[in-house]
Amino acid sequence: MTDLFAARSQMAISLGFHIIFAVAGIGMPALMVIALWRRLRTAAAACRGLPQRDAKGTAILFAVGAVSGTVLSFELGLLWPQFMEWAGPIIGMPFSLEGFAFFTEAIFLGIYLYGWDRISKGAHLAAGVMVAVSGAVSGIFVVIANAWMNAPTGFEVVNGRPVNIDPIAALANDAAFTQTLHMTLAAYTACAMAVAGIHAWYVRRDPGNAFHRHALTVALIVGVPASLLQPLSGDLSARHVAKAQPAKFAAMEAHMHTSANVPFVIGGIPNAETGELRYAIEIPSALSVLMTGRADGVITGMDQIPPDERPPIAVVHFAFQLMVALGSYLMLVAAAVAFFYLRGRHVATVPWVLRALVIGAPFGMIAVEAGWVVTEVGRQPWIVHGILRTADAVTPVPGLVVPLVGFTILYVFLGVVVLALLRRQIIRAPGGELEGFVTRELRAVPPLAGD
Repeated sequence: MTDLFAARSQMAISLGFHIIFAVAGIGMPALMVIALWRRLRTAAAACRGLPQRDAKGTAILFAVGAVSGTVLSFELGLLWPQFMEWAGPIIGMPFSLEGFAFFTEAIFLGIYLYGWDRISKGAHLAAGVMVAVSGAVSGIFVVIANAWMNAPTGFEVVNGRPVNIDPIAALANDAAFTQTLHMTLAAYTACAMAVAGIHAWYVRRDPGNAFHRHALTVALIVGVPASLLQPLSGDLSARHVAKAQPAKFAAMEAHMHTSANVPFVIGGIPNAETGELRYAIEIPSALSVLMTGRADGVITGMDQIPPDERPPIAVVHFAFQLMVALGSYLMLVAAAVAFFYLRGRHVATVPWVLRALVIGAPFGMIAVEAGWVVTEVGRQPWIVHGILRTADAVTPVPGLVVPLVGFTILYVFLGVVVLALLRRQIIRAPGGELEGFVTRELRAVPPLAGD
């Protein structure tokens, strides 16, 4: 196993683990605040237990996310010293601002967790809002740093070194808006629809359970609009990638030969050696229309990319197709929820929608993981697009396979512990007065506006 492969594998596993908690750090506080807001507006028994349970879940996920994020910060320095030496002065600002947002989130989360019955209701709700806002801002600054790696700007290169550095220009790189918008919506979609799927499963088992019906409503308040908006942000992001990173875009679409009237492909198995894409469903000229607005628009193919600058086509194409497929599924489910809401029906009374929510519970998280594969693997062989190659940034220290195995075992252990804690503290329905809550009371309140 080469040092480069071991370093990339360790970073991939660490990022793949951490991103789940980063997504939860954006999505869960929003659910927590909405649950508290609804609790303050109504005395319904079903609303009483959810804010505390969401707060516990947010705290658990925040703690593990802080640990895994700290590991990542060490790995950047230990595994990629050349990258940090070269790019650190440029992207230091977004990482510093992310740290500021993170500490702000931690402070207000502490106030929120220990403020029950100690501060006013308005102050408690405001603390929750600050947790939600700072969690989203923290994620945005991290994504801005990654966007800079895809669209580096804010400096000049003299004798192979960056000079005349402008951190503000680096923050405002061309990929920042589209990538942060896409990732933030993905976080709300993935987290909210995962929570919705869990509570939909319980509602299917016990349709009269008021607690899970209420929790399902809260999750859908966040998940439905985010899922419906996500394809629009994906289109913006794809347009930027097609313009700024043609190699990545060609790999995403498995587009081998530069041409006009390019079809949009669904599925397919690409062969990088022969330049063929087999078994794909093609929509004639659709990709040209989407990217250029014209059926005869020309799309750059992999044949225009130097062989030593081509990413792994099969990996990127499969990850992209998976992301699009799962995102489209969640969009359709969200559209169904919205349809029944407009017709005055709660989805708890529509069995097939509940079933679709249960099936789609993990899809958002899987789509996020696939999207990061597209972003990171699609940029290869560059760690900073067009400037610094990944092979030139890796540490020269041998024996990286040992920490790779060690951290993998650690992440598996932490994952099992987190799942056990969440199931024990959050997912199970409360007993007592909530178990006997009368279903007809729920039907008297407008759907998605109050349970």
